[in-house]
Amino acid sequence: LCVNNKNYLVLKQLGEGGSSKVSQVFCLQSKTTMAVKQVSLKGADEPTKNEFKNEIEFLMKLRRNPYIVHLYDYQLTNDHIFLVLECGSTDLAKLIQSRKSQNSRLEIYEIRYFWKKMLHAVNTIHQHGVIHRDLKPANFVFVEGHLKLIDFGISNSIQSDATSIIKETQCGTLNYMAPEAIMDMSGGYNPEAPQFKISPRADVWSLGCILYSMMYGRTPFQHIKHQMLKLNAITNPQHRIEFPEFKDQRLWKIVQNCLQRNPKNRATVEQLL
Repeated sequence: LCVNNKNYLVLKQLGEGGSSKVSQVFCLQSKTTMAVKQVSLKGADEPTKNEFKNEIEFLMKLRRNPYIVHLYDYQLTNDHIFLVLECGSTDLAKLIQSRKSQNSRLEIYEIRYFWKKMLHAVNTIHQHGVIHRDLKPANFVFVEGHLKLIDFGISNSIQSDATSIIKETQCGTLNYMAPEAIMDMSGGYNPEAPQFKISPRADVWSLGCILYSMMYGRTPFQHIKHQMLKLNAITNPQHRIEFPEFKDQRLWKIVQNCLQRNPKNRATVEQLL
């Protein structure tokens, strides 16, 4: 694989989704392992192409930030985008899953450590006017022991004249998705649910769902398997979220604050820090 006249040896495929795939590669010049994200632009319309270009610009802006995955190099062709990125050893989703399969949970000191790193990462993008909208454990990778945020494929820059944005296309992961993001995309299919615009606090809900899964081994709505029932439960203020007693009182209070259906009642990431 050649990107910007540098040669990379493809070691294995790490993931695939939508129009992109990620491979683990070995850089023959620097003798280091990296990741290459390859995005196909075939059949992509202009808004989609611009979205990917925004992602590159954003990563370039944040390339020295310790909480965001490092972009080493990139190349834009007519039908492809290649991003050469820092390669993580594993991600938070895999870590939570492996503990679950061993019938154990994350230790409290681990939860606190990961939570702080995630808050710093999300605070960084919010300070740059970006709402991620699709935060989930798989978006956080471990690079030499540090937890870093990857993938802003569907992030949106907050318009400078308005703090809220409306996104037309359905994206994001239901188990971690804020009620207002669901309402926004479904055109308000649940008439009982109050309407809220999308703000950075949508990411706070998603972070709350990640914290909940680190604490209790599942997300707040994971037990509801039927898609429509799940959508309804997330957006319905009458549906109570259970918060079983937890040995760390501070985390127990934080997770309840993050999972307030009214975004105005949630703390901001800055306040949580």
